[in-house]
Amino acid sequence: MNQNLLRQARQLQAAITKIQEELGNETVTGTAGSGAVTVTLDGHGQLRSVKIEASAVDPQDVETLEDLITIAFKDAQGKATELSRSRMGPLAGGLGIPGL
Repeated sequence: MNQNLLRQARQLQAAITKIQEELGNETVTGTAGSGAVTVTLDGHGQLRSVKIEASAVDPQDVETLEDLITIAFKDAQGKATELSRSRMGPLAGGLGIPGL
């Protein structure tokens, strides 16, 4: 491996590490039920918080609340995935590396 290629690999690794750190500090929010349930994830897709409005809590209909939480989580998860792709995509530069 020549020195230039090794230097480029180190720069790429440093850029990836920086982006990964930044993603951990960013958040995305998913909602369901017109905002009755809000789920916040970090840029890695890790759960940060769940907020549920009192109007969404009906002891006679727990299934609807469960569905709203699931929908809000999936919404936030999709946003976290897109955030990660948008940040990491330029680095992949057509390398065909899975996950980048």
